[in-house]
Amino acid sequence: MSLLELENVEFKYHGQTEPALKDINLSVDKGDFVAIIGANGSGKSTLAKLLNVLLRPDKGDIIVEGINTKNKKQIWEIRKNVGMVFQNPDNQIVATMVEDDVAFGLENIAVPSKEIRERVDHALELVGLTGYETHETHKLSGGQKQRLAIAGIIAMEPSCIVLDEPTAMLDPQGRKEVIDTIDFLNKEKNITIILITHFMEEASIADKVYVMNEGKIESQGPPAEVFEEIDYLRSINLDVPAVMEVANGLKSKGMKIPEILTIDGLVDALC
Repeated sequence: MSLLELENVEFKYHGQTEPALKDINLSVDKGDFVAIIGANGSGKSTLAKLLNVLLRPDKGDIIVEGINTKNKKQIWEIRKNVGMVFQNPDNQIVATMVEDDVAFGLENIAVPSKEIRERVDHALELVGLTGYETHETHKLSGGQKQRLAIAGIIAMEPSCIVLDEPTAMLDPQGRKEVIDTIDFLNKEKNITIILITHFMEEASIADKVYVMNEGKIESQGPPAEVFEEIDYLRSINLDVPAVMEVANGLKSKGMKIPEILTIDGLVDALC
């Protein structure tokens, strides 16, 4: 059984004539790394909110660990399984000290003090913030704040983490810190990741990419396959990873280039 299943999902905001999401179908298994890409207004952030039951579908079903999100009595059980990290970490950080912020959610569900300490230390270690326990949260860099927000979710021990444009407000170094953390959690700790982004380079490390446009999923597949559709991606206002554009340009000139997703991979291929 899939960890998360969406079947013919449709959602329309109150007062709007057109649905924000139309006939969405996708399946996520335990340990998957899924990227959902699309231009602004494509519906990807609405989809993220549906996965965490911040919204409910008007039509269709969303099943999380066997529980339908329409079941109002099981909302907190679903949210324990699907953690959510938002675009702006300042909207998610609630305490003035790092360790207190990670412990906040655990205290709310009455986790014993000894276990809270263990979970906080473990979560901070996983996101590379060991040693920052007593630092003031407002003095952290943007990347550190976002990693702290991720630590707060990890401490709750969800099956899946949904990240809605987690690097949109960060500088390149902060973006790298967060993406490296996400990749580590997926590859080394087998945490299921659903990454909502409009940065194609970030999506390239996923196992599968879904492309959204005007509320629908129009394309899906492995990153190398999806990013070969350069003209299509540009037609819906998405950039193509520069490395893919270079590789495809070389292929068009007759060079034998394998599937390339990273700069290092392209360098190796050319060498």
